[in-house]
Amino acid sequence: MPNNRSGVFIGGFLLGAAVGTLTGMLIAPRSGREARQLLKKSANAIPELAEDLSTSVQLQADRLSGSALRSWDDTLERLREAIAAGVEASQQERQAIIRQNNEINSDSRTAYTDRP
Repeated sequence: MPNNRSGVFIGGFLLGAAVGTLTGMLIAPRSGREARQLLKKSANAIPELAEDLSTSVQLQADRLSGSALRSWDDTLERLREAIAAGVEASQQERQAIIRQNNEINSDSRTAYTDRP
């Protein structure tokens, strides 16, 4: 879980840095030419920033996917064990019922043959 939060933090940090830089340049007292040059440099840096953000998101998605897969495998294994236990218990109960019926039938036959 900590890895998941750190990826979100890094992504948020990079996005916040980009927005903050752009806002700072627009608000800062500069001449029109200087502001345009800074905006152009910032615009040129956006693809690199987007790539960094994309890489970070992809790494977090891979981690989350791996975690979900492990969790799914654990759940599936527990389900298999529960089904096997249920089948075994059902078979034991069935055998107990069959034994009970055989005993009842045996007692009935004995009672019937013991009549005069």
